Amino acid sequence: QVQLVESGGGSVQAGGSLRLSCAVSRYSDTNYCMGWFRQAPGKEREGVATISIDRSTSYADSVKGRFTISQDNAKNTLYLQMNSLKPEDTAMYYCAARPIPWILRRTCRVNPSDFGNWGQGTQVTVSS
Repeated sequence: QVQLVESGGGSVQAGGSLRLSCAVSRYSDTNYCMGWFRQAPGKEREGVATISIDRSTSYADSVKGRFTISQDNAKNTLYLQMNSLKPEDTAMYYCAARPIPWILRRTCRVNPSDFGNWGQGTQVTVSS
């Protein structure tokens, strides 16, 4: 089991930056594929970025070159650095975790249906 708490959302003008954080509370030694997802009003939840247990990363095409996912294991925190923000990035952003054994480390992808542990979300609003 894992508990996830997001923070860092807010309002910013287009072209600006934000850094989201996700505090991760683990209750076992299970390895997790971690990810960021977002959902805009009236739209389906979509993947943004994931980071696997070997630190390999995966990004949605819409955020490549602008967003960076990272994690600090010493602080049990997952981050999403968002630069060059656009109005279309406006959404509720969620942190998620998926248990994953080492042999499946390359299957950590931005597919929301793969993930079963979710935080409560943090709102990001980008104005033009």
